[in-house]
Amino acid sequence: MELKTFKSDFILLVVASIWGLAFVAQRMGMDYVEPFTFNGIRFALGGLSLLPFIAAGKKRKINKTQSSVPEFNEVLKGGILSGTVLFAGASLQQVGMVYTTAGKSGFITGLYVVIVPIIGLFRKQKAGFGTWAGALMGVAGLYLLSVTRDMVINFGDLLEFAGAFCFAFHVIIIGELSKRIDTVRLAFVQCFLCSSLSLITAFVFETITLNGIWLAAIPLIYGGIFSVGIAYSLQIYGQKNSHPAHAAILMSLESVIAALGGWLILNEVISSRTITGCVLMMTGMLVSQLYSYIIPGSTKGR
Repeated sequence: MELKTFKSDFILLVVASIWGLAFVAQRMGMDYVEPFTFNGIRFALGGLSLLPFIAAGKKRKINKTQSSVPEFNEVLKGGILSGTVLFAGASLQQVGMVYTTAGKSGFITGLYVVIVPIIGLFRKQKAGFGTWAGALMGVAGLYLLSVTRDMVINFGDLLEFAGAFCFAFHVIIIGELSKRIDTVRLAFVQCFLCSSLSLITAFVFETITLNGIWLAAIPLIYGGIFSVGIAYSLQIYGQKNSHPAHAAILMSLESVIAALGGWLILNEVISSRTITGCVLMMTGMLVSQLYSYIIPGSTKGR
């Protein structure tokens, strides 16, 4: 393996670790502030953490005397669309964490990598064997993870599953918008729209206290600056020289790290049934992403 590829893979492992532990931070934050308050402040911090990258990008373009900066209204329209979908997904995820564990939230949210190619069917995109096999394993894992022996699904897990669909749509939207809009500026707009919508909802339905915000400062800083600003920039750098198959495996580890973090830091109980469900879901995610790289001539379906 080339040194350049090794460095990129290591960076993506760091990104997956940051995002995986963000589920733990989000769960810890619920001890002091309510879901929409947490998201409102978290995404505001995330947006602010992107400002240096926006400034650096602008300086590079000025130095190169380029005039291809996307117009403000195009970035604004794209940011409103992606930010609204992000708000829906983040809200469902954060509220769901009130009723479920960080580990289960990480695995269920990770199902978006299986959902994306399935949604692609409605856009007349082909779905190969890997997509369907991954989907079946993901559903089986979700059943073991979330459905009790009395055939009742945990309410928090149901919210997380709905959130996974929102994140899948968000991935598709970002994939389309990133072809013509600067991704850092787009991320900045969507962060502040998501923050604004969250804070408005918090002011209407939640009780916001300065003491609660102060006590949740560490989870908020981690969830905002580290999970959004630092991890976002590292992901862009890491994926430049990493093989797609490597990136898929490493980024999927986010779910595993969330479960391990919940177990080690939050003392969340992991039963044999939960472990089996997590293994099935993890396998489904990997099969969905990697089948086309393992089997020559197969259809990736994305």
